Amino acid sequence: MPLSDFAKASIPEVVEQLTTDEAILLTAGVGFWHTHAVPRLGIPAIKVTDGPNGARGNYFFMSTPAKCLPSATAMAATFDTALIETMAKDLLAQEVKLKAASILLGPTCNTARSPLGGRSFESYSEDPHLSGMVAAAYVKGLQEGGIGACIKHFVANDKENDRFAYDSVLTERALREIYLMPFMLAEKYAHPWAYMTAYNRVNGTHASENPHLLKDILRNEWGTDALIMSDWFGIYSIDHSINAGLDLEMPGTNKWRTLDLMNRSIQSRKITKRTVKERAKKVLELVQKCAKYAPEVLDGDRIEQTGDRQSGRELMAKVANQSIVLLKNEGGILPLKPKEQGLKKVAIVGGNAKATVLSGGGSAALKPSFFVTPYEGIVSALKTVEPSVEITYSEGARAYMQMPTLENELETEDGKPGWTGYFHSHENDDSMTPLEEPTVTRYIDETRIFLSDDYPKELTKRFTLRLRGFFKPREKDTEFEFGLVSAGRAKLFVDGKLLIDNWTKQTRGESFFNSGSTEEYGVFTLKAGVKHEIYVDFINVRAPADSDPVEAIMDTNGGVRLGGAEVQHPDELMATAVKLAEEADVVIAVVGLNADWETEGYDRTTLALPGRTDELVHKVAAANKRTVVVTQSGSSITMPWADEVAAVVHAWYLGNATGDAIGQVLTGEVNPSGRLSLSFPKRLEDVASHGHFHHEHGKVWYGEDLFVGYKHHHHRDIAPQWHFGHGLSYTTFEYSDLSVTEPKVEDDDVHISVSVKVTNTGKVTGTEVVQAYISHPTTSEVTHPPLALKAFGKIFDLAPGDSEIITLSLDKYAVSFWEERIARWVVEPGVYRVRVGQSSAPDALKLSGEFKITERFEWNGL
Repeated sequence: MPLSDFAKASIPEVVEQLTTDEAILLTAGVGFWHTHAVPRLGIPAIKVTDGPNGARGNYFFMSTPAKCLPSATAMAATFDTALIETMAKDLLAQEVKLKAASILLGPTCNTARSPLGGRSFESYSEDPHLSGMVAAAYVKGLQEGGIGACIKHFVANDKENDRFAYDSVLTERALREIYLMPFMLAEKYAHPWAYMTAYNRVNGTHASENPHLLKDILRNEWGTDALIMSDWFGIYSIDHSINAGLDLEMPGTNKWRTLDLMNRSIQSRKITKRTVKERAKKVLELVQKCAKYAPEVLDGDRIEQTGDRQSGRELMAKVANQSIVLLKNEGGILPLKPKEQGLKKVAIVGGNAKATVLSGGGSAALKPSFFVTPYEGIVSALKTVEPSVEITYSEGARAYMQMPTLENELETEDGKPGWTGYFHSHENDDSMTPLEEPTVTRYIDETRIFLSDDYPKELTKRFTLRLRGFFKPREKDTEFEFGLVSAGRAKLFVDGKLLIDNWTKQTRGESFFNSGSTEEYGVFTLKAGVKHEIYVDFINVRAPADSDPVEAIMDTNGGVRLGGAEVQHPDELMATAVKLAEEADVVIAVVGLNADWETEGYDRTTLALPGRTDELVHKVAAANKRTVVVTQSGSSITMPWADEVAAVVHAWYLGNATGDAIGQVLTGEVNPSGRLSLSFPKRLEDVASHGHFHHEHGKVWYGEDLFVGYKHHHHRDIAPQWHFGHGLSYTTFEYSDLSVTEPKVEDDDVHISVSVKVTNTGKVTGTEVVQAYISHPTTSEVTHPPLALKAFGKIFDLAPGDSEIITLSLDKYAVSFWEERIARWVVEPGVYRVRVGQSSAPDALKLSGEFKITERFEWNGL
């Protein structure tokens, strides 16, 4: 019988037939990625996979190559919900199916309270309306494609350090208006099939066992029928989470909800059989949706696939190029037109130009099915428009935190890229001595090996992995620095000589989800024409450290990482880049962050670019006034050199088609239309949460309350480097004829239309984003942000001289606030102001109008 036949099952009848033990099993996962099957009743297991910018599949180790989409902040920067919906349906849903999964763990729509948050790149925006509308489009498209969305992390999960324990302390009004609002909008417009709870506490109680969040709000107020699951290892009790409404504990490894503990909890009356069956019923409802809307997944061979590695490239490039933000373009230096501008020599510099930077780190990371570097994309685009242009390159200043991985530098004995791994069982589970003969031998094409739970199951609990490969011969003698990180113990040997000992004693670090060591280094002279043997010995038992003497077995987060780079003196590297800048007609500096700096597991400590990157930009800009800077990051960075360069282009993390998109925008094949989904401050001190972003004895005080991002800048009259919503075009636009209709109050809602005429006053066709911000009545008895985004729209491909009228709709969400005393949304009578323009910057909101609401009303729900 096909597993998808469960789509026809009567859920009440199945629940009635469940034994208590079967119901218990359904409330927790199996392994890392599956729910529990009950073959007796025809209940299939379903598989989930990490997102949100792709579908990695089951494996961190030797994962199946996949399409990587732009980061969430980039998706939001498109201000194009229709594009995001199409992307999710036509590309992302198909990717999930290729990974034999039915549920994608995404989107992430936490509020970017601070750009220091390690996963800020993974959420959409600092603005709840933009976040919610893009999240709704993502969820809608994904589920139209037959794949369930698991929206996360519910809620107030806005930093990484101490993420399992810290307590987000905030007012109910801020919780509702800022942090819950994106989820609320996604529920209203798209109805996610599942929610994932956050690791942290919210006002004293962990989210996974918080009845106010799960019962009062999600179930009762919003009326969701979604399943609620934990984040991985994100529950801390049995009875509290069961009774609060958490349906599914994930993963099934090292779980709380075992048959023994759950039955003991029933016997002690901490939980009831009825409640357990209620939780199991939600799991069955989710399984049935998966069987109904994507039966081919359940009935398939369950083998992960990549499919056509290049398929969807055009759509991926479109999402990427539509997200790119032109921040500055002095003198019209962009787009680059070599013939028209007399550009014969172009210098490309910067640590990100040739680096593989496609996403942030952590669970969002995956192995790309293809990747185009910025350097490759820019060269291709320039050569297409002018084949004779000369292009030079220098790294200039290094941008990585950890040494770049070496899979492209190593090869096996038979010449394949990578190396060979020999897994050895030990004499027994407690032994530190590996057996002489390997238990499993595997070809491995990566030098960051995160074993998670992906190691061969036939191994003993303690095991050894020995990695052997050969460094591809160099053309000349080269001093080469290796870097070794391990979650466990590891040693690096080159030609049989011990180069790095990360085995005897370690310093704890933040790699491998805070399970790994710091990186240890060693330098070796690679001889010209010689294939040097590279050998790493690893065991999944941590070495003692000064701060932590425990020699724990790494049974879920074990890993080893080998990186390296040629030894180059930083001053010489910088001087080379400056010399090339002096000789060039134009300089393109590609700089930014990467997955080491922005990642799940820890927070950033600064908004500055890494190492000597800022110094590099200062120096090349001084050497050549025609310097274009392309920045890559998933969240805000500071740009102390912004006034010194001719142009600044922000490119986020753009996924597989990174270089394609950057090249298209720089050469004008695509006229940029992205707008900043985050404010970019001039300094860290100008961020609203500065001074109370980090926890104090486990508590994180949300002292900025409602004033997050641009709302803080307006409230305090602080000018950021770049305003939220800012972005230029290669043409110009003029706004006129603003019209605001009188509010129509009916069916417990408000309906207001805002229309404006937009005219292309430039010389090329362009696309414009129209933004509408609301200010509450000055007669209000409560404090409100000076202005808040409540509607946006996009006018596409407007030709020079043409005009188009765009109409934006406002509803009760645009004019409501949360009244804590009565626990309801309130719409106050009074005069509301609408400001319409090109960004949240005061001088960009050139048109304003008013409307008046005459009677107060209250509402709840959605």
